Amino acid sequence: MDIGIIDYEMGNLGSVANACEFLGLDAAIIGRAEEIDDCAAIILPGVGAFGNCMEHLNAHGFVEPVREWIAADRPFLGICLGLQALFEGSEEDAGVAGLELVPGHVRRFEMEDLKVPQMGWNRVRQCQPDSPFFKDVPDGAFFYFVHSYYVDTPEQALIAGETEYGISYTSAISRGRMMAVQFHPEKSQEHGLKILENFGRIARDAR
Repeated sequence: MDIGIIDYEMGNLGSVANACEFLGLDAAIIGRAEEIDDCAAIILPGVGAFGNCMEHLNAHGFVEPVREWIAADRPFLGICLGLQALFEGSEEDAGVAGLELVPGHVRRFEMEDLKVPQMGWNRVRQCQPDSPFFKDVPDGAFFYFVHSYYVDTPEQALIAGETEYGISYTSAISRGRMMAVQFHPEKSQEHGLKILENFGRIARDAR
């Protein structure tokens, strides 16, 4: 298959799978680490707490395969918690190591004048306008967010998108054929579907 959607018992699997089906992408949910070998690309979705995410990834044997996959620059898309898991750790569950594939940490929004979690539509300012993931997506397009934590990375070259919510924070990262986003493309209508469509093309090209 072109795209495997990782099922580690945490994530918005149905909506991601339905969006891929709507776009006609060759995608399927995979629940065993060895199934990754049959994929050209993988999506790591996620909804919930950072510590539970890492516990489930470990329990299902996905940690090392995902690390190896990204290290080999194979097509990867992380969504929401699937972005945060790539980092070293999170203030949500101090002491729990992430996948440690991206330098930096996950931090909680600390603000008095805005609601936490951020829930709803917000703009993404593109920092890598030539990124194939953002092909035909206008700069400043709106995407759907639901989160109380944001990623903080010192590696500026990784930052593919930024969003304003009390502060300016990283809402997308990209390097090679890896992209991860804080927003939910599967719930973001036209522009979110375009990102998934672009990812599908990258997956097919990797075959």
